[in-house]
Amino acid sequence: MTPPPPQPRDGTRGDLFDPQCPTRRLLDRIGTKWMSMAVKVLAEASPEEVRFAELQRRMPGVSQKMLSVTLQGMTRDGLVGRRVEPSVPPRVYYRLTPLGLSLEGPLAVVRAWAEEHMAEVDRANARSRELADGD
Repeated sequence: MTPPPPQPRDGTRGDLFDPQCPTRRLLDRIGTKWMSMAVKVLAEASPEEVRFAELQRRMPGVSQKMLSVTLQGMTRDGLVGRRVEPSVPPRVYYRLTPLGLSLEGPLAVVRAWAEEHMAEVDRANARSRELADGD
């Protein structure tokens, strides 16, 4: 069986199987738990903005540093809009852009799959550990 011919590289669509394609780096970023949580929280609030502190409260376990890094990446990728209110201390607000909102559907499907199948995956991991311990 021969692989399909390569698709034209017109700059409009990535190719996951091309080692040079930035699609791989984008998948690494959007595949994190913090990205998925941030998109969910911001999508639920849309079109309203959410302050940084509120995002952190609604994302149990995320550190201030990790949330900051996640939001910086999302802003750089055009998924999130950021607004700073000049006050002391400054108030920073975030909202999903239309591009970010378009990511909520696919991530919701992945989150639902993970929640539905977590027990099954846990059982498989336990069996694998038992087999490894028996070696």
